[in-house]
Amino acid sequence: MTHDFTGKAMAVTGSSGIGLGAALYLARSGARVFLAGIDTVMNDKAAALAAGEGLAVSLHHVDVADEASVRGWADQIAAETDTLHGLVNAAGQQSFGTAETTRPAEWDQAIAVNLRSCYLTSHCLYPMLKAAGGAAVVHVSSVQGHNNQDNVLAYAVAKGGVHALTRAMAVDCAKDAIRVNSISPGSIRTPLLEFSASQLAVGGKSIDDMIGKFGASHPIGRVGTTEETGSLIAYLCSDAAGFITGADLRIDGGLTAQLCI
Repeated sequence: MTHDFTGKAMAVTGSSGIGLGAALYLARSGARVFLAGIDTVMNDKAAALAAGEGLAVSLHHVDVADEASVRGWADQIAAETDTLHGLVNAAGQQSFGTAETTRPAEWDQAIAVNLRSCYLTSHCLYPMLKAAGGAAVVHVSSVQGHNNQDNVLAYAVAKGGVHALTRAMAVDCAKDAIRVNSISPGSIRTPLLEFSASQLAVGGKSIDDMIGKFGASHPIGRVGTTEETGSLIAYLCSDAAGFITGADLRIDGGLTAQLCI
C-alpha cells in the first residue's frame, strides 16, 4: 500500500532506527519531514542519506527529554510552516535493571526519553497539529509495554505509559480532528536492538548471533525491518486510517501471540 503525502509536513523524532525509517518512508511518499535527533553522528548520516535520495528531510539537533530543546525545535518548524499533518514519536532509549538495581537517575532518564518526550513534543507542536484540521500522531511504544522480559523495569514502565498516553490523547484530541495511535514493535533491526544484543551476547556470540536468536523467538522466524515499521506508521498517518484512533497496533512477527510453555 502506498500513500501520498505531497504537500504535507511531518515531524519525526529519532534520527536512526524506527524514526529514520519512518522519516524516509514519509519523505519518499512526498512529505516534507522535520527530523529530530540528539546524536550528531546519526543526524549527519541521516541527512546524507536523505540528501542522496533528494528527499525533503531537514535534520534538527534536539534533546526530546528537555523542554527548552523541544520548544526550540517547535519554533524552528513554525518558522517554516503553519501546519503539521503528522507527528511521529520514535526517539527512545533502552535501559536495563530491576527495582533493586535501577538507580533513580537511570529511572528518570528512561521515563524522560521514552515517555515524557511523547508528551513534550505533542504539547509543543499541538498548535500546528490543530491548524492542519486533520492531523495524526503516532507514538512508538514496544511489546515490552504489553508483556515483559526480565531486567527491563524502567523501559517497560515507560512503554506501558505510552499506551496510556495514546488512549488519553486520542480522547482529548478528537475534538481538534487529531487522531492518536501507537505501534508496539517486536524485535526490529535498529541500532537500539544492536545495543541490546551487544549487552546480552556471551560465550563468544556476536551481535548477529544474538539478533538471529531474537528473530527465532518470533513465530515469523526473523526480526523486522524499519521499512516495515515505516510502512505501518505511514498508514496510521494517512487518510486510509481515518477511523482509527486510540489504538495500539502490534508489529511483532507474532511474538506476543504465542505462549512460551
